[in-house]
Amino acid sequence: MQSKRTTLKEVAAAANVDPSTVSRALNPKTRGLYRAELISRIEQIARELGYQPNATARGLRTNRSMMVGVLIPDITNPIFPPIVRGIEDALEAHGYAAIIANADAEYDRESNRIDWLRSRGIDGLIVGSGHLKDNSIVQNHKSGLPVVMVNRRVDDPEIASVVSDDQYGIEQIVKHVYDLNHRSVGFISGPQHLSTGRDRYEAFLKVAKKLKLENFESLIVEAKYYNEAEGARCTQELLDRSNEFTAIISANDLLAIGAIASLKEFGIRCPEDVSVTGFNDMPFVDRLNPPLTTVRIESYKAGYRASEILLKQIHDTENKFVCSREVLPVQLMVRGSTGPA
Repeated sequence: MQSKRTTLKEVAAAANVDPSTVSRALNPKTRGLYRAELISRIEQIARELGYQPNATARGLRTNRSMMVGVLIPDITNPIFPPIVRGIEDALEAHGYAAIIANADAEYDRESNRIDWLRSRGIDGLIVGSGHLKDNSIVQNHKSGLPVVMVNRRVDDPEIASVVSDDQYGIEQIVKHVYDLNHRSVGFISGPQHLSTGRDRYEAFLKVAKKLKLENFESLIVEAKYYNEAEGARCTQELLDRSNEFTAIISANDLLAIGAIASLKEFGIRCPEDVSVTGFNDMPFVDRLNPPLTTVRIESYKAGYRASEILLKQIHDTENKFVCSREVLPVQLMVRGSTGPA
């Protein structure tokens, strides 16, 4: 037998209020109209009766699904859970839910996953993947879908984004190894079709020239992906080119982990022989051996702000939304993977 679904009217009758009062009290947008005591009593009665708001019915009334698509490049990358948590916390406060999809860092799959999310009737899209020149994201935005980039951005100035201060972060970490007397420094850059890859690469060039690092142009290797395997491959390429560098600066933490593993295979100690740094300060890098010197980004806040900006777009019925491109501060975290040259 099918169990009977508790209705809004039944909750209202039990609470001795009008059904419209229950509806507004349970809606995050309108509950501020009532006293906290009344809201608490209605919520308790709703729980006791097993009442669940009918999202489909609400969607028919508001022409919204109350769902947001979240596309990330690699669900196994530890940097993204804090970002997703921030996204979900901000959405939940406004009655929205997130549908998460994984792009596997592949452009074609990214486009397919966006189409899949749109077929589910999402009200907006938060993208943590995406190339600098990404026609799929741009076209979806132009078709009327609210879009916000998080942790990365596209070149189109009309698409909002929340990113970290990559330039300042790289400057700080290069100056850190310079102060430890490292003058021959290798750099493992991220993929150049991604904003984080290009921005961190350009920042490294700028500060390396300013500090007059030795032969730094010949000690730059581009990773194809942000993962440990690419960090190891790039480190082996650096070793094939030269054995004189005393530090490796990596464009993210996964590349740095791969670099340290590769050095160990060749009997090269970190940091006694070669110092290694990362970027992002993803969870648990402070527990590595040695603990990783890196740049901390505000992952949770980036996700939270991306949701807030997206919700402004979704609710912009008067076409007053101004594109926001926020840059969050970063912090150098000095740990055991760096030492004197």
